Amino acid sequence: MLGLRKLTYFQLILQITAVLLQTWKKEKKACMILPHLKKLVSKESERLDQLISHSRSLAVGSKSGYKFFSLSSVDKLEQIYECTDTEDVCIVERLFSSSLVAIVSLKAPRKLKVCHFKKGTEICNYSYSNTILAVKLNRQRLIVCLEESLYIHNIRDMKVLHTIRETPPNPAGLCALSINNDNCYLAYPGSATIGEVQVFDTINLRAANMIPAHDSPLAALAFDASGTKLATASEKGTVIRVFSIPEGQKLFEFRRGVKRCVSICSLAFSMDGMFLSASSNTETVHIFKLETVKEKPQEEPTTWTGYFGKVLMASTSYLPSQVTEMFNQGRAFATVRLPFCGHKNICALATIQKIPRLLVGAADGYLYMYNLDPQEGGECTLMKQHKLDGSMEPANEILESASHDRPLVAQAYSAAVTKAYTDDLGAVGGACLEDETNSLRLDEDSEHPPMILRTD
Repeated sequence: MLGLRKLTYFQLILQITAVLLQTWKKEKKACMILPHLKKLVSKESERLDQLISHSRSLAVGSKSGYKFFSLSSVDKLEQIYECTDTEDVCIVERLFSSSLVAIVSLKAPRKLKVCHFKKGTEICNYSYSNTILAVKLNRQRLIVCLEESLYIHNIRDMKVLHTIRETPPNPAGLCALSINNDNCYLAYPGSATIGEVQVFDTINLRAANMIPAHDSPLAALAFDASGTKLATASEKGTVIRVFSIPEGQKLFEFRRGVKRCVSICSLAFSMDGMFLSASSNTETVHIFKLETVKEKPQEEPTTWTGYFGKVLMASTSYLPSQVTEMFNQGRAFATVRLPFCGHKNICALATIQKIPRLLVGAADGYLYMYNLDPQEGGECTLMKQHKLDGSMEPANEILESASHDRPLVAQAYSAAVTKAYTDDLGAVGGACLEDETNSLRLDEDSEHPPMILRTD
């Protein structure tokens, strides 16, 4: 019995020793691998930072043509391309940072040209039955929006895959296309009198959902980078809502203001989907934070203001639904005071030089860059102002806006050039050069779409 017990103890000691030895070997190996792993992670992090910081560009259409700028630095607005052979450009859409660009001119507002701008060659062109109001594109689809129809093209060969006809009148060409390949949805107004959003699956070519977003007609739409969230605003401009896609469930509701109705110019998510910016025809840009506030356990108030607040919140169940909704709506996490008011503009949230920035391109011919504090929010600081001709604005002129009233393009459409068209999907043309589309390498770019500054 004693010998057996000793043998058992001896075996136990051997097992413990073996475990310790194995652990020591693993730790030693880990110590050898750790520096290499850290180096690899550091390289990947640096590469990611470089990708993020260089993944911003700006496309600007003007009376003399169009330009592309790089937004990799705050101090410098680098012009990377300029085209002067197409006058009165009213729409210019670049496919991320690839060489593919879609162009519409005021002189031929029914004609879409798709070009390889680095080679200076035209890939194809299409003529439509009416004025082209908007063009949207991602790595799967190219969307052409007319006032009462939408054309869905395959980005690979530019062929028309589907036509959505007899849509509600959409004179502003309002629509949004997700940039995500897995959630490639198109959103457009489902009504001209109320704020219904029609969500369409552009891969399976079928309607996905109809979302009753607002009581008033829609004014702005924007998808997040994942294609799973859609931000909406109505013509009143006081409330901004965020819905899940394709389910259509309301996730967030933000109040932009209560004093006055405004015209929302643009909505834009940050790449991580944590922030949403909203610009309008006023001097204020609002930035909202998309986070769910955890409910804290209620504490008994100790002051008369605390008691008043508790009574006020308890009384909301007896108030009209509009008043109750106002109490539950989120407020702006950060704001920007623009040095102008009334100009059409577009905003974007980007990370430049590792710092979150708000970018505002305006029809006064300037690009404004602001710093955003992702923890504290508050009022954002104007860091730099650039002229959209590529020159930098002197520091002492940053806040002077009186001389900025210089629109980029003509304010009215010229006479439409009438083109013959057939009823075969409603678009004519499309003689696509296969070699040109193959040379675009559409799958290699992983950048956020460029800011597109479009004026009337």
